[in-house]
Amino acid sequence: MADPTTTQPRAARADADRTTEAERATGPARATAPANENYGTEPAESLFDLHRRGRIAAEYPRVRTLLAGLAGADLVRAGQLLSRVPAGDVLAAHPGTPAATVAITGHSTVSPVVPALTAELARHGVLLRPWLGDFDSYVFDLSDPASDLYASGATVTTCLLDPTIVFDAVPTPWGPQDVEHALGEKISLLEQLVAAFEQHSSGTLVLNTIPLPRIYPAQLVGLRSRAQLGRVWREANARLLGLVERHRSLAVVDLEPVIGDGVAVREPRLAAYTKTQLSPGLLAAYAREAAHLIRATIGKTKKCLVLDLDNTVWGGVLGDDGLEGIEVSESYRGEAFRSFQKVAKQIGSQGVLLAAVSKNDAEPVHRALTEHPQMTLRNADFVRVVANWGPKHDNLRTLADDLNLNVDSFVFADDSAYERGLVKRELPDVTVLALGTDPATHLVALLTDGWFDALAVTDEDRARTGMYRRELARREVRQNFTSIEDYLADLAIEVTLAPAGPGQYDRVSQTTLRTNQFNLTAERLAPAQIQARAEDPAGLVLTIHSRDRFGDNGMVGAVLAHTEGPRLVIDNFLLSCRVFSRGIEQSCLSALLRHAATSGLAEAIGRYRPTAKNRKVADFYPANGFTALAEPGAGPPPEPLAEPDESTVFRHDLASVAEIPPYLAMTAHLEGAPQ
Repeated sequence: MADPTTTQPRAARADADRTTEAERATGPARATAPANENYGTEPAESLFDLHRRGRIAAEYPRVRTLLAGLAGADLVRAGQLLSRVPAGDVLAAHPGTPAATVAITGHSTVSPVVPALTAELARHGVLLRPWLGDFDSYVFDLSDPASDLYASGATVTTCLLDPTIVFDAVPTPWGPQDVEHALGEKISLLEQLVAAFEQHSSGTLVLNTIPLPRIYPAQLVGLRSRAQLGRVWREANARLLGLVERHRSLAVVDLEPVIGDGVAVREPRLAAYTKTQLSPGLLAAYAREAAHLIRATIGKTKKCLVLDLDNTVWGGVLGDDGLEGIEVSESYRGEAFRSFQKVAKQIGSQGVLLAAVSKNDAEPVHRALTEHPQMTLRNADFVRVVANWGPKHDNLRTLADDLNLNVDSFVFADDSAYERGLVKRELPDVTVLALGTDPATHLVALLTDGWFDALAVTDEDRARTGMYRRELARREVRQNFTSIEDYLADLAIEVTLAPAGPGQYDRVSQTTLRTNQFNLTAERLAPAQIQARAEDPAGLVLTIHSRDRFGDNGMVGAVLAHTEGPRLVIDNFLLSCRVFSRGIEQSCLSALLRHAATSGLAEAIGRYRPTAKNRKVADFYPANGFTALAEPGAGPPPEPLAEPDESTVFRHDLASVAEIPPYLAMTAHLEGAPQ
């Protein structure tokens, strides 16, 4: 089979050529480009210079920084350059580059989305490996298990839907009833294709709501008929959005909010001459939304929003203006700051950690967040508030250590160009949001890039801030003990290891997507994959829950395993960074191995695959009685993974299993586990 990182079907290449010729003739990029673009600025020139010298692959780590200065049509132009570079060349030069194989199919010409998607992913440090379907091949691609789409092994499959999927199926003349009938048939077909995808793929399928450009309702001269068309169209899109409630492997990008921001649905010349039914602007907006979703599927979602306070969360400088002088309401600017606070609180309520790092004295900040009557954000909304006069990059490092997170999990928002520049220089892995001097623009800067987008939000996500606050309290108590054993005994840790139920599949999937440090293979799994493994008679999906005297930690980890004859194969072991080094991992492993031994299994096999972030658990298996095998023999490495496979396979003969630490109460419900 041809390399999916570089191969396009012949018809798709023809589509691309046809689009290029039409752009030369009509100049759609010039016609649709925003008026205030920065093409020709240093980042764009530097990227073009890399392209001209054939150095993009060799110097690919620079690309993310260069793209940060581009937007709109310039970003798409940059994507056109980047999409010409084979992904294999980049991975050969930089093997650790995060990559995503994405299959793109649809009803009309889909190749124009590739440059925009390439650039959007590259902005987030992710390399696109595209596979393109032929013109109007989506039904065959998704329904045939032997199709090239499934052979591509795509992590994410996007099926672009446009209005012609419906209007190509109605007669002439037509009325709202004809459209309603066609829509019903298409939505039913799409549901069948989603079901086929779930059966034949372990990835995520992305559909989109179908936009309705004015050229169609304008063909109905009766206003009542137009209203009827609008109703049946919206009902069909509602059905489409509702499919995600029944299909775990499906995501639907809602284009209605994008169109509501003024993005044109179609460009008439491209629609007529190249069969590209969605405008370049809408394709670029779609690519941005899809990139957020793809980023989430490969574990690149951010975890913590860190806010400056003065002129970011409130107007004015607390030290100069005092508690009564800062702006949080009762003025136009004050209302803008309060709106920003409301959105930050909304984001924090769904599992995103909120923190503050401010150059201020601690006591006035505490008073502002507890006593100001119009303040929306309060102390309890933050996992930690750091107010001192130290450099912000040092405070961010300390905050990362306290939360046991990497700094690349942070999104930092500050109105000061000086502070932003310093953080970018000292901590390049931190995502820095440029907030302008007008607070009315803060929301756009915060929300545009979907840094915290996830496939689903669970109840435990909503309780995450409280869990982290309790963890910080544990750390403070730890300082009062001279030995770690006494501290752990004082915690009164309780651990439960049990099979995952259907209501936990989303949470287990999220654990594979978000956990980086204690993730022994870096395998990322969608909810449908978790469900398939749980329902496999030989499969085992276990959840780890813990609590202690400070409270309930919720689900803190997962174990994925299966049996092969006389052996237990541990596919992956994951644990939240919140509960490292408490004996939880050793206790769960011991309980699992004891169950395997009493069930008559002769040995256990585990795989460790190193990544840039999981080196600290490289000795997990050896430290727990496993020995490395010269010949792996435990099946293929998990796919898809961007880094080269350097897995080490370990074996435990189960003759002797380590005891569970005495300071920990362990409950294992493994009676129904495969034997």
